[in-house]
Amino acid sequence: MAARPPLVALKDVRLQDGPRPLFDGVDLAIEPRTRAALVGRNGAGKSTLMKLVMGLVEPDAGDRSVQAGVRFAYVPQEPLITGETLLDYAASGGAERWTAESWLTEFGLDADKPAVNLSGGETRRAALAKAFAEEPDLLLLDEPTNHLDILAIERLEEELLAARFSVLVVSHDRAFLNRTTQSVHWLEGRRVRTLDKGFAAFDDWADKVMEEEAESLRRLTKKIEAETYTFYRSITAQRTRNEGRARALNAMRADRAERVKDLPRELNLGVDAGVTSGKLVAELKGVTKDFGDRTVLKPFTTRVIRGDRLAIVGPNGAGKTTLVKILLGELAPDAGTVRLGANLDPVYLDQSREGLKSDMSLWDALTPGGGDSILVRGVSKHVAAYAKDFLFQESQLKQPISTLSGGERNRLLLARALAKPANMLVLDEPTNDLDMDTLDKLEELLEQYDGTLILVSHDRDFVDRLATSTIAMNGRGDIVETPGGWTDFVRQNPAFLAPPPIGAIAKAGARRVEKAEPSDRAPAKKPGKLSFKDAHRLKQLEELLETLPVEIARQDAILADPELYSRDPAAFDRAMKAADKARTTLESAELEWLELEEKKASLAG
Repeated sequence: MAARPPLVALKDVRLQDGPRPLFDGVDLAIEPRTRAALVGRNGAGKSTLMKLVMGLVEPDAGDRSVQAGVRFAYVPQEPLITGETLLDYAASGGAERWTAESWLTEFGLDADKPAVNLSGGETRRAALAKAFAEEPDLLLLDEPTNHLDILAIERLEEELLAARFSVLVVSHDRAFLNRTTQSVHWLEGRRVRTLDKGFAAFDDWADKVMEEEAESLRRLTKKIEAETYTFYRSITAQRTRNEGRARALNAMRADRAERVKDLPRELNLGVDAGVTSGKLVAELKGVTKDFGDRTVLKPFTTRVIRGDRLAIVGPNGAGKTTLVKILLGELAPDAGTVRLGANLDPVYLDQSREGLKSDMSLWDALTPGGGDSILVRGVSKHVAAYAKDFLFQESQLKQPISTLSGGERNRLLLARALAKPANMLVLDEPTNDLDMDTLDKLEELLEQYDGTLILVSHDRDFVDRLATSTIAMNGRGDIVETPGGWTDFVRQNPAFLAPPPIGAIAKAGARRVEKAEPSDRAPAKKPGKLSFKDAHRLKQLEELLETLPVEIARQDAILADPELYSRDPAAFDRAMKAADKARTTLESAELEWLELEEKKASLAG
């Protein structure tokens, strides 16, 4: 079957960023109804490449072609929410207000909520609702799972799998990419390589590519060594210089120098477990916690032993941070007892990035006490050298933190946290904004860590790789502990995080109003219109009912040529199959349209 023409295509695109090019011959094509990942190291230019695709940035050279009428929607890494209410914001891109309201509801938001003082998760969900409401042909998502809880991530996955538009997504979340993508664009060495398979096949493919690159560089180095020896021996013997050979040798040297510059720098992570803690780290017996009339923790008992790797998972607002503070002895429970072990020396990496002020320089953040050195696990190290271990350039040291990307800010937090000896690491959403190379390094470090690890994360793959036990909280006070990671928890508790049944909600509501007189109770309202999904599908079906007869007529006109079969049997076969497919689709579309119209009429009363 012939390939579909791309919605957007970049050909030999080049873009300069300072003395060296950011992109040097990038080719990229995005076809209709495809879901592709865009991966690469922090700083490789993924966000800039997305803006090139959208036409927000002009390349220095190369071509960008776009199908006529293509509609884009974009969710940046740090969305800016504007307007008085979330509905104002979600409709600000041109979407119908009812469509915007429906998508806000779909992502669990109140359309009338003021668009200020939002949590990270609310900001992300509002931006996603706005993008979906705009009904794009191509949706671009930059780290869409940041600040979303696991339930919201799974909701987003379902919507993307059901979508009829194309998606280009930048994400560090392996489980999310494994489930949603059909191809991978890898930005590496200022060019893009494309894998026509989902992300699950990426690691093996990338390893093979890197091995081939390393072998190519090795052969080039050997060739330069041999040519250099021959060239200079020839000059000594003949006292003449072969200028053509000299140019070729210089070109090879320049080629090797560029390849070496493009080799990714290695993150140099280390951690010191410090003084060994007691065998018992923390013991909770019958612990409960309420905030007002909301129960966060029903009676819960657990024991954390030195060396445990404990993951805490659950929806945003379920009380994960509350549980961490109780485990650390920073918050007293309402009931029950907490016993902490001896010699605990914890370090807490907070997802809110507390302690990082936007006008503070990177240098100041690493040396809060002043000076030009930092004590790294008991050894004094110059701040520039330590920053280099975390892939920061010396030129960045005096820049304000506000200029750093999300990944760079998270690396800075890691640099501050890992400088201190700690026999207990508490990491709250440590994976946000980090690229996969950094995540792999962090996983390796934590696997070898001798101390106790408490990990709060929505990254299912990260939890699976590290956790020896998982505590799940469902936001209603219930809490369970399961040996193993996320996959083990889901297998043993498949419905634990699901919302309560509608009947249970109704009973709870009835208990709240059981003292009210019957006349005070509002009668149940009968829905007066189709759900958003049904209304959206009805609109799509109406478009199909218009376009499919035209397509059938076009194919029939091709088949009307009496000499087509003898002249081009393949073309005849294609036209026949296309006509049959269009007729079958039209028949099913008509039936589905009738069902929805009947449903619409019954709802209208």
